[in-house]
Amino acid sequence: MIQTADRLETVQEYYFSKKLREVRGLMADGKPIINMGIGSPDLVPSEAVIKAIQNAVHDSGAHQYQSYQGLPELREAIAKFYLSKFGVEADAATEILPLMGSKEGIMHISMAFLNEGDGVLIPNPGYPTYTAVSKLVGAIPKYYDLVEDKGWFPDLEELEKEDLSKVKLMWVSYPHMPTGATATKMQFEKLIAFARRNNILLINDNPYSFVLNDNPTSILSIDGAKDVALELNSLSKTFNMAGWRVGMVLGNEENLKSILKVKSNMDSGMFYGIQKGAIAALGSSQEWFDNLNKVYTVRKELMLQLVKKLGCTYDSTSVGLFVWAKLPYGVPSAEKFIDDILYDKDIFITPGTIFGSNGEGYIRFSLCVPEEKIQEAINRF
Repeated sequence: MIQTADRLETVQEYYFSKKLREVRGLMADGKPIINMGIGSPDLVPSEAVIKAIQNAVHDSGAHQYQSYQGLPELREAIAKFYLSKFGVEADAATEILPLMGSKEGIMHISMAFLNEGDGVLIPNPGYPTYTAVSKLVGAIPKYYDLVEDKGWFPDLEELEKEDLSKVKLMWVSYPHMPTGATATKMQFEKLIAFARRNNILLINDNPYSFVLNDNPTSILSIDGAKDVALELNSLSKTFNMAGWRVGMVLGNEENLKSILKVKSNMDSGMFYGIQKGAIAALGSSQEWFDNLNKVYTVRKELMLQLVKKLGCTYDSTSVGLFVWAKLPYGVPSAEKFIDDILYDKDIFITPGTIFGSNGEGYIRFSLCVPEEKIQEAINRF
């Protein structure tokens, strides 16, 4: 057998890739599984978005390779969206780079800025891909604690007491995944100042701003943020376009040039029709956001009934596509707790431990489940 690369020894298969195989196996055996684990929207994009991609396939050049930087009109649509929704001005020609999903941006950014042995500050709990990608490029994850008592925000004073001399990147995500915590303008200002003092590139991963959130915010709204920060965003959750793979990164021109060096060697441009659909989505009226949140509001109210049935507690101020729930006192293992429910009640819930050690004692429910399925889950208890 051909020996695999050493870097594969540093990572494991993504939890959902492995666990969902098990879930599909149970379903194949006839088990009526209700999947509350993954945040893949079950709703559909708007009719305008669907028509845009349908019409686009007849355009001249629609099926050729596209620009690595995306269509100029897509970048303009992103710029208008950021100005309208976040009050952030971004030059469409130099400060915006469309991506095939924001997840690829995590890899592109890491490859562009990290050398072997560089340190990366990663939230605990946080999105597991930050760790996996850091290891794949030979960087060293350095975890910082997020805890409920401090609003899932880092203690920057304590963090600054540590040796940060080799740290080059810091990942944050507000609204936070998995907890749904938000950050205030003052907290963003503290993060920017921290990054500036320590010569760290700060990246805010921001795909959940418009789900059950009355105050969408961007870290780039802070004065001087582009000097030290990038922001990733995505159309997956906001516009029900997860499978389309449309994301973006915003920042200053020099940083985006560096990312483009990686990206232009990794793909040959996003399909023209998908870009046209993305332009239509970004131009959606306020009615789209209101209707989306009406659906998720009803789902969340039902989901909280299930949370209470399990004896869990939750933060009523959290936002986003998930309910992050604290297990009853005395439950020793989140993974055993969810497996017992999976095998006994045929319901799959995500254990908090996949997001880091500070996720022990918590479980996560996805709102990407129809109302009738949530009610069925409640009835099973």
